[in-house]
Amino acid sequence: MRRVWSRAIVEESTLQVHISAIRKALGPDRGLLKTMFGRGYRLLGHWPLTLGAVPPDPVVLQIVPAPVASSSNLPLPTSELIGRETAAQHLLALLSAYRIVTLTGPGGIGKSALALDVARQFLPREAGDGWLVELAPLSDPRLVPSTVAGVLGLKLGEDAISDEAVARAIGAKQLLLVLDNCEHVVDAAATFAETVMRLCPRTTVLATSREVFRIGGEHVYRVPPLEVPPEDPEDPSDILRHSAVALFIARTRALDSDFSTNGDDLPAIAAICRHLDGIPLAIEFAAARSAVLGARQTASRLDNRFALLTSGRRNALSQHRTLRAALDWSYDLLPDQEKCLLRRLAVFAGGFTIEAATAVMDGGDNGEAPIIEGIARLLEKSLLTRDGSIAGRWRLLETIRAYALEKLVASDEAERTARRHAEYYRGVFERAEAESKTRPAVEWVADYGPLIDNLRCALDWAFSPQGDASIGMALTAVAAPLWMRLSLLGECRSRAEQALDSIGAGKNRDTRQEMKLQAALGTSLYYIRGPAVAEVRVAWAKALELAESLGDCSRSGAYGPFTLTAVGRILPSNSHKNTVAWL
Repeated sequence: MRRVWSRAIVEESTLQVHISAIRKALGPDRGLLKTMFGRGYRLLGHWPLTLGAVPPDPVVLQIVPAPVASSSNLPLPTSELIGRETAAQHLLALLSAYRIVTLTGPGGIGKSALALDVARQFLPREAGDGWLVELAPLSDPRLVPSTVAGVLGLKLGEDAISDEAVARAIGAKQLLLVLDNCEHVVDAAATFAETVMRLCPRTTVLATSREVFRIGGEHVYRVPPLEVPPEDPEDPSDILRHSAVALFIARTRALDSDFSTNGDDLPAIAAICRHLDGIPLAIEFAAARSAVLGARQTASRLDNRFALLTSGRRNALSQHRTLRAALDWSYDLLPDQEKCLLRRLAVFAGGFTIEAATAVMDGGDNGEAPIIEGIARLLEKSLLTRDGSIAGRWRLLETIRAYALEKLVASDEAERTARRHAEYYRGVFERAEAESKTRPAVEWVADYGPLIDNLRCALDWAFSPQGDASIGMALTAVAAPLWMRLSLLGECRSRAEQALDSIGAGKNRDTRQEMKLQAALGTSLYYIRGPAVAEVRVAWAKALELAESLGDCSRSGAYGPFTLTAVGRILPSNSHKNTVAWL
């Protein structure tokens, strides 16, 4: 890099992008470029020197291109782009290696702002023109080529305007074409971009779309959210180092010059940024409210985020003026089947698998196939994201989930979907309870620990007025091992008490479930309050009585190191010494 780019700043990632592009161009001979671990790259083969002898003293030439006048309609920046420095450098490298790059991501993630910032940096490096083509106002996909022709000032007959005609008119001109907001005309925009790639060798296309083009030569860049602080930072001052917080503070100060980031406000600002998933548009709306209400008041009202976050810029596109409008734009573009899938996936409080998604849908005889296809389509449209912690799991960003839950509640599917969700996890935790006695604890927790949020969600529904307490009692009884293994003893106690309070008398009473619940209550109370507490003895006495009626007094492993028979031997004693001796 010192020899070739001595007067330029070249990141390692830039070199990797160019090497990747060269390998792609070499096709079957791509193996000629070999990666040498710890050193870089080597060009293999025997290459004769045909340009004459090397001069004794190498001469370093600096080529300074003559300034070339370029044309552009790219708007000047109105504010600083915060938190996108690394992404911008990566995109500049991609644009030098690929002729079409698509920025994708959910609404409000900042695709357009990032694309324009990159385009403004790219043009001075390339002697060419840069043109922004805004496609959001289009309602007819057939108008894409004529819109591009109008922006470029191409003189074509009205009847002669087509993708191919516009591309031939561009010809060999060196252009950077920014196609912004393509999702609602994605098929037409993709066809146009593919035609330009075929007929315009010196044109580069930078597109923004919530759905990728899926055409040959396209390189997709998924715009990440801004960095948000963790829930429990080691040092409160670390909160200020995250880009989401920096954006929030900058936008709030722009509206309120007296705004200061004192220590009391930092946790509230961090909570706002986390709840809004690091989405820049939502953070800007929250900053506008914070300038009026203050950070802590804004954070406390985020449960009603769609009513609260409405102060968009006056000159913004209609889909960017409120948080709800941004999501309405994406939702309204979905076919009915994908709308239904998105609504029902909102029932999952954490990640979900294909099996779980199939359980809450009316799969019929088609099985998982349509669910897999639907998830793939929602992922392409940036409405789902992969759960980075576990393979084979997906999730909705919190803001998108809140929106989809509203749609689910407004439909006639909410009760049916919540019931299927709870029934599915009842089955999952029945398996988990059986496996807890045989599988290694670390492996078991790794599989079932991530389900804790969905467990809580299912129980909240089951014990609600609209729910089914019988599902809740069964689910609580089999979920006790998870709370124990995760050391969530207080939660285990409160959930067991909630389930026991719901047990009815008569034929609908499930003795085995009640025994498990009493055992779970007794074990959690034992660890929380100690063995000499009356409630511990009462819970275990009831568990033992029920076990004896079932002829099952040797249960152990699921609720701790106890067997009901052994507990029965120490119940009459109030002596802590006797209990410790037994343990």
